[in-house]
Amino acid sequence: MNAAGRLPGVSSSNTQDSMRREGAMTDVHWRFLQLLMTHSVLKEWEVRHLQNHCYKVHNRNTTVDKLEDFINNINSVLESLYIEIKKGVTEDDGRLIYALMNLATTSVSKMAMDFAENELDLFRKTLELIVDSEIGFASSTNILNLVDQLKAKR
Repeated sequence: MNAAGRLPGVSSSNTQDSMRREGAMTDVHWRFLQLLMTHSVLKEWEVRHLQNHCYKVHNRNTTVDKLEDFINNINSVLESLYIEIKKGVTEDDGRLIYALMNLATTSVSKMAMDFAENELDLFRKTLELIVDSEIGFASSTNILNLVDQLKAKR
């Protein structure tokens, strides 16, 4: 990141065309990302509210991007950092939620936790199972099957 807090080669142009271009982040996108980072998980309505707030703060008179397109645009820039805004479903009421997730499993990211590598692998696979599930739920049997798969992998 440079002194302005931006990734090298990514500018914050104020033109409407740059807002539509894949991978071009404007001040609206940067503010959204910074605010999202201050929360662990947000409900879909909170994310939409946050997006609208960011457009208002930066006095954008353009139409607000569809949330999916807006997030995909941010994710295309974050991809090289192994970070992604992921969408999931809550277990209790089935509502959509969003979270910023670290996708890297580097030695540095592993040192940030007190978990063994196999515990982190199981946790990551369990989260993937839950997020990929249509009902936002993973049964204990499915999780136990993951344990068997992880052991076979070693």
